[in-house]
Formats: sequence, structure tokens, C-alpha cells
Amino acid sequence: MNLDLIARLVEILKNAPELGAIEVRRGPFGLWSAVRVARTGHGGNTAGAGAAGGPHVAGSAGTEGGALAPAGASAAAPAAPTPPAPAVQLVEIKSPMVGTFYAAPEPGAEPYVKVGSRVAPGQVVCIIEAMKIMNEIESEVAGVVREVLVENAQPVEFGQPLFRVDPHA
Repeated sequence: MNLDLIARLVEILKNAPELGAIEVRRGPFGLWSAVRVARTGHGGNTAGAGAAGGPHVAGSAGTEGGALAPAGASAAAPAAPTPPAPAVQLVEIKSPMVGTFYAAPEPGAEPYVKVGSRVAPGQVVCIIEAMKIMNEIESEVAGVVREVLVENAQPVEFGQPLFRVDPHA
């Protein structure tokens, strides 16, 4: 493991009280497959349990340190200028794992949620199949679903946005 990378992750966690955990997953050949940062007060995944990771602030990395800022850069500094925020702040429900997205509990059934559906924390919003295990993904935010960003039976990546929810509706 790259000790400089670990030290930077610990420093990020120490300097950001709103963060509750940093999870680093390694893939084959020792390469970093994913880095997940969870906010305080939000439950994270327990190994294979299928609990929702909820809104995350992280991305995938193909190689060591690929998704992190260079050693001299500030962890909070954006890599590129961000566009102005829209008037309504939507919260994303992101995939806590790699797998296949299913909108309904079984083929032909009504989807768990669709655009306009009201969701509550703990409510199942979809299933992600990973290694033949069906993982129910729960919402960690209350509000109205404004966008469904994934098609049924579509492969999804770790941290990929699945839904956008308006928490103020």
C-alpha cells in the first residue's frame, strides 16, 4: 500500500468533521478499485449486507491515487471550475457497489420508485445485483424523486448516481 496515499486520506478525514468514514477497496493486482467517503450520521455498507451507502463524496480510481488530488494540492480544491448551482439543490442517491441495477423487485413488477415518487429514509429504491446477490438499496434522504438516471438491467459503477431527489418538496 502507498503510505503517502493513506496519510492523505487520514488527513482528509481529520480535517473534515462532516465525514464519518473513508473506505478504500483494492482490486486485482493491488490496484485501487474504489475510494468511498461517507458523511457522518449515514450508515455505510457492511460487507455484502446490501445497506445503502447513500449520498457519497467519492469516485473510482483505476490505479493508486488516481482519483485523489496531487500531494501538494488541497483536498478540498476542485480540479476544475464548477458550474453555477441550480436553483433547486437535488440530492443524489448513488450506487454503493458495482453491479446490475433493477428498478423493481421482480420482472414485470412495478418499480420501487419513479419520477414523482415520494421517498423516506430507509425506503428501498432499487436493487443492485452483485455476484448473484440481490442487494436492496435504501434512500437516506426524504423527498420527491425528480430524476431516475439509470435504465432497468443496466450495469452500474460504484458511486454512480442512480436517482436525484428534491429534499425540499
